[in-house]
Amino acid sequence: MEREANRVTVFYDGSCPRCVKDREQYEKLAGKHAETVEWFDITHQDEHLKSLGIEPSKALTELHVRTKEGKVVSELDAYITLMEPVLVLKPIAWCLRLPIIKPMLSRWYRRSVIKRLKREGRLPTHL
Repeated sequence: MEREANRVTVFYDGSCPRCVKDREQYEKLAGKHAETVEWFDITHQDEHLKSLGIEPSKALTELHVRTKEGKVVSELDAYITLMEPVLVLKPIAWCLRLPIIKPMLSRWYRRSVIKRLKREGRLPTHL
């Protein structure tokens, strides 16, 4: 996967219908900005993820984004990275940074993803 300059790469679970819908919704809200985002389906890409320094089980349970500068961020920082440049999503990104909101939402997000993966029978055994 060659990354184009000035693009953010989102590592998402293409096997997850909710994740695919979230991607579609983001693209609608982002408008022209969506062209600066590259989407990479992590399904069956364990070796590639490892070569990027992303643990495959973490990629399944946490959103990962590679910034334009090449830095990989995860969890809510990944969402903030995606939302901040989009005018309609910028206020949400700001809220996600709040010291009270960020840890609470992070715990809720992790629990909901693990619950979904268990329900689908796709949870790695060590989680």
